[in-house]
Amino acid sequence: MNPLDLGIPPEAQPCFAFVNNSCPRKVRSVLSVGAMYTVMAGAIVVTVLGNAVVIISIAHFKQLHSPTNFLILSMATTDFLLSCVVMPFSMIRSVESCWYFGNLFCKVHSCCDIMLCTTSIFHLCFISVDRYYAVCDPLHYVLKITVPVIQVFLLISWSIPIFFAFGLVFSELNLIGVEDFVAAIDCAGLCVLIFNKLWGVLASFIAFFLPGSVMVGIYVHIFTVARKHAKQIDPGPEMKRVGSESKRKASAKSESKATRTLSMVMGMFVLCWLPFFVLTITDPFINFSTAEDLYNACLWLGYFNSTFNPIIYGMFYPWFRKALRVMVSGAIFHPDSSTLNLFSAHA
Repeated sequence: MNPLDLGIPPEAQPCFAFVNNSCPRKVRSVLSVGAMYTVMAGAIVVTVLGNAVVIISIAHFKQLHSPTNFLILSMATTDFLLSCVVMPFSMIRSVESCWYFGNLFCKVHSCCDIMLCTTSIFHLCFISVDRYYAVCDPLHYVLKITVPVIQVFLLISWSIPIFFAFGLVFSELNLIGVEDFVAAIDCAGLCVLIFNKLWGVLASFIAFFLPGSVMVGIYVHIFTVARKHAKQIDPGPEMKRVGSESKRKASAKSESKATRTLSMVMGMFVLCWLPFFVLTITDPFINFSTAEDLYNACLWLGYFNSTFNPIIYGMFYPWFRKALRVMVSGAIFHPDSSTLNLFSAHA
């Protein structure tokens, strides 16, 4: 069938050559296609491997079976599922500008996309709560952050995103008021998630701005408390200058490390997700005029947060590095490897 018969410009190609009302496929240079596939596929591989290491480490080594690590394990599982179930299909859609997997799977994919991304963000929020008690109330940390409390965190982190994602997509509440626009762009090979003005704001608030504000607020408070503790350690009087020099250096080093870590946590989270959710809110108000490539770039920037999570929340822990060495060396297959000490001085 001639593309001109479908109303497709001669410089474009249809997603399905022999289907009426086929969407046009964006024609890209070989170099552009190769670069996009390389970056996206690389992100998928790193996300799969990084989160798999976290999952195997916490599940295998008994020393890591703690309430806090169960929360990290669940987050790694979320990011791992995102890299396997969502990101590969999004990669093909982003590069080819076509959806080849059917309308039903389009809805399922959209549900999993919203659910897993929101679940990952909720986990980050609850990890900040865990860190708050660890730093700001260490004497009661063991009493407050227990297995039942972590179970409640996990229940909230999974249940709300599941009901939110599947309920929204299959009820089509997000399409109320924009039916004419949806009908105008409808074609074979299209799989986009469109939000009206109301749900663009509500969805962004539920999935990002609410947990994100809690997370950033908690980390700012943690940093303030850490600085306060560092100042309390420093005695200050001139007569104690020599004796307290090592303490001041240790305090300064600890504060510097806390600053870098918290800055990275907050900065990476905001950098990755803020552009996408700002775009989600503003797009309905500018008549959905956002360029497709800009939307995809913001979406993949959000996906990259799941790529960075095992680095930020894993590789900063000495036990993670030792567990990785055990796996790479093959020692994990030895008898009783699950009882290895991962917290030795040289970990």
